[in-house]
Amino acid sequence: MSRIGTTRPTLRLVQGTHDDEVAWSWFCGHCAAPAPSNEPPAPTARVCRQCGLGVLLEARADASPSPRDAFLVVDSRMLVHAMSKEAERLLKVREEVAVNRPLSELLVPAEAESDASGFAAAIAAAASTRDELSHAFVRPWNTYGVRVRARIATCGPPRAALIVLEGTRPPDLQLL
Repeated sequence: MSRIGTTRPTLRLVQGTHDDEVAWSWFCGHCAAPAPSNEPPAPTARVCRQCGLGVLLEARADASPSPRDAFLVVDSRMLVHAMSKEAERLLKVREEVAVNRPLSELLVPAEAESDASGFAAAIAAAASTRDELSHAFVRPWNTYGVRVRARIATCGPPRAALIVLEGTRPPDLQLL
């Protein structure tokens, strides 16, 4: 059987399409209020105009928190740099006490048998190299029987991980 005259389809590298583009938005790192415009703020104008306490951060629009969400901002060393009022309420700790503390003093993987490296790896990746959205189930470090779904994404500047604790209103907590 001769191969002369037969053609094989050509393989070609297909890069991301227009559908793969991710929208980004600015929000306050304390109250989650959206920035007045979706344009990058001037470096001297990054303090939230609504609460006056948080710095404006940029994150994927599908990961950005709402003012009702509990969220934390964590660096690649797993240290907390900011947290919302809702996170303060949920974790029963004030932001002033939590800042520059290890995340493991506030949140741990929800399953006792789970490997914490998956949660830590998602945070480290978001804080250093990856712009993808990931999820994990976590719980407050001192509370058992509660599972909270965490949405983990990149935010900044400076580059850090945004951890949004989904469904954290008291009726929404999932008891095991």
